[in-house]
Amino acid sequence: MMKIYRINRKGVTLVELLVALVICGVVIAGIYRVFVAQSRAYTVQDQVVEVQQGIRSAMEILIRDLRMAGFDSDSVGSQISIANPVIPADHSVTVNYEYDNTHRHEVTYSLNNASLTRQLTIFPDVGPSTTTTDTILEHVQALNFSYGVDENNDGAMDDRDLNGLIDENDWVPTATVIAGNLKVVSVRVVLTANPDQTNPDVKNWVSPRTLASTVTLRNQCMTW
Repeated sequence: MMKIYRINRKGVTLVELLVALVICGVVIAGIYRVFVAQSRAYTVQDQVVEVQQGIRSAMEILIRDLRMAGFDSDSVGSQISIANPVIPADHSVTVNYEYDNTHRHEVTYSLNNASLTRQLTIFPDVGPSTTTTDTILEHVQALNFSYGVDENNDGAMDDRDLNGLIDENDWVPTATVIAGNLKVVSVRVVLTANPDQTNPDVKNWVSPRTLASTVTLRNQCMTW
């Protein structure tokens, strides 16, 4: 008896294989694009958080020194007197205060080569002074100061436009302070910084971040 063998023709044709490969390629490409987009978003968000935290930290350090402006313990053993509590400028500020009975600190915040720097000069009652400079924040785009003044000597910032509120119109620039030899009792700081621009994704998608703060110089006036 002769055996009959049947050929199994089930399988995948070349056309079917090519179609499957194309579909797989499209799916993989889609997954890759989603992965790249998510990675880019994470990088951008990370840089945003970093620059915001940097600005807040720098502002806290700056405000801490501003609040000390004009401090003089007036103790019997103190050898220190404060002649210039605040030396104003539009893009920098210098404050003086008594650190202890024998040392005066002069601190200057300024913008140098896109960095916010803190220069501390220590003046002892006897002997030479020493100066150190530290970088507080990098990639700084702008540093601006305006000032609240007390012309009527009531211990509070003047309402210069007489509208019953302390608002935008009551802050004055450096030129006004110097021209009138006015007493500075408040300082407004506006600090703008960029994230690190080496990453093109950050450069193209993240705008500069700005933080504004106002501090009353408690040693120069009453709290208002």
